[in-house]
Amino acid sequence: MTEGDYSAVADAQLDALERNADPLLYEAILDACELVFQHPARAQALSTAITTAEGIRFRLPVLGHPPFKVFWSAGGPRIEAVFPHP
Repeated sequence: MTEGDYSAVADAQLDALERNADPLLYEAILDACELVFQHPARAQALSTAITTAEGIRFRLPVLGHPPFKVFWSAGGPRIEAVFPHP
C-alpha cells in the first residue's frame, strides 16, 4: 500500500473499526482490501457497482460479515469507504 490507497473517510473508518470492532471482522475487512489491491479484476467480479456523484464505486461484500461492504474505485485502485450496507 502507498499513500492515497485509502480515502480519508476509509482511513478513519478503518481506524475506528480496528479500535472497536470484533477482531475477526477487522481481519475480514483487511482481507477484502487486500483482494482489491492484489487482484482488482477478481474483486470487481465479486462486487456490485453503484454510481455516485464522484463516479462509479464498487461494493465488495466482506466475507462472513454481512452487511459490511468495502467501497472502492478502480482508479488506483483505492478504498473509498467501509461500513455496513444492505
